[in-house]
This record gives sequence, structure tokens and C-alpha cells, in this order.
Amino acid sequence: MRLSRVAKLSAAILILSVAPVLAAESPALVKARALFNAANYEGAIDAASVARKEPTFADAGALIVARARLERYRQNGAATELAEAREALRAVKAASLAPRDQVDLLIGLGQALYFGEVFGAAADLFDTALEKSTLLSERDRTLLLDWWATALDREAQLRPVDRRSPIYARIGQRMDRELHADPSSSVANYWRVIAARGTGDFDLAWSAAISAWVRSTLNPATTEQLRVDLDRVVGQALIPERSRVHPAPTAQDAIALLTAEWDLVKQNWK
Repeated sequence: MRLSRVAKLSAAILILSVAPVLAAESPALVKARALFNAANYEGAIDAASVARKEPTFADAGALIVARARLERYRQNGAATELAEAREALRAVKAASLAPRDQVDLLIGLGQALYFGEVFGAAADLFDTALEKSTLLSERDRTLLLDWWATALDREAQLRPVDRRSPIYARIGQRMDRELHADPSSSVANYWRVIAARGTGDFDLAWSAAISAWVRSTLNPATTEQLRVDLDRVVGQALIPERSRVHPAPTAQDAIALLTAEWDLVKQNWK
């Protein structure tokens, strides 16, 4: 059973911003960055196309064109947008970019692979970008972590069931580290549950879901959505799966007992 979070990677709120404005940049590039971050992708493409005509800013301009076309592809699904994004990415010379733009290039390459359904390679690009995430805002780093986990989840779903566990173990290991650093991370709390379930450890997934529910209040901005996601995973997946090995007389009895247990957690930790 595949579980997708509501409005996950297709939602506008999950757009990673492009690099911040640099003082020495041309007006066209400054405008292109501002328009992209305001979700005006057509305007960003027009302004960045002007910047591409200036040798000093051609690569940064091409990168913004590519990122904007990827966002347009996400909005309209037009194959031409994805093709033109790839073309613009191929034109970028990484050595000519500022360090923050180099991270954006990795993200753009990863997104292009993801939209092309080359999920494992996309995850590798996102992983490389995460290693340079000190250059990102906390918001953008969180979204990039979500992209990475989602790409690996999609890759796992393409494999036979008996070959998925190592991928989910990899997700789980990273999310454990993330939670040690920031227990309030909604992304890490969610994906730790999915990872445990993906390895077949439904008891660990159950415990992870309960602890994530309790920890969800540590970040009030994400509490509601995280709890919606957790409730769906527990109700649609973990309860049916754990009921098969529960010592109750029948499967229906097990489902009733597990549902009552989960409801009690939600009641005690509103």
C-alpha cells in the first residue's frame, strides 16, 4: 500500500527558493530571483533570459530559467517545460556559479530527474545538496529533506517487495539523526514512521507514530498537518498490518483493539 501525503510535492508551498540576491548582480538577475521567489515563473523566465545575454550572469540566469520551467512543469505537466528545463540545466557551468547557486543547481538537477521518474538518481542529487545545506535557509533545507525522502520512497516502490528494505533503512537512519538534532522536525517525524514500516518493522513504526504524535506539538506551525498524516498512516496501514500478528481471537478484534489504543493516544495527547 502506498501512502501519499496531502498536497505533498505538488503544492506551491513546497517550492524551494532560489539563491538570495547578491549586491553585484545585474538588475535583470535581481529581478529574476525576486520573481521566482514570488512564484511568477513566466516573469522570472523573461528576466533571467535577459540576464543570460550578459556573459557574467549567463549561468546564473540559465539556472533560474531551468528552475522556473521545472515549477511550470509541476503546475501544468507540459513535457516541453521539462525538456526546456533540462536544456537550460545542461547549459549551466557550475564553476561560474556562487556557492549558493551551486546548491540550487544540484536541486534543479535532482528535480529534473525526479520529474523524469528517475527517482534513485534524483535522491542522490538531493543527498549531495543536503551535504551543503548550511547554505540554505532552514525552510529550504526542510523541504529538500522531504524531496530526498520522497524520491527514495518512489524508488523503493519500483522495486520488488523483498528489495525495498535497504532503501527504507537508509531513510530511517537519516531521520533518526535529524530527530536527534531537532525533535520538532515534522519531516523527520513523518518519514521515520514510513521508514520503519517500509523495513517491515510494524512494531517500531507503531512506536514511532506515537512518539511523533506527542512530539508534533513541539512545532505548532506543523502540528495539524503532521497529525493528519500520522492518523492516515496508522489508520490505513499500520492498524491493518499489525492486526495480522496481533494475539486477538480474530482480525476484526485486533483491528478494534488497535484502533482503541490509537484513539487513546490521540485523546491523551490532544
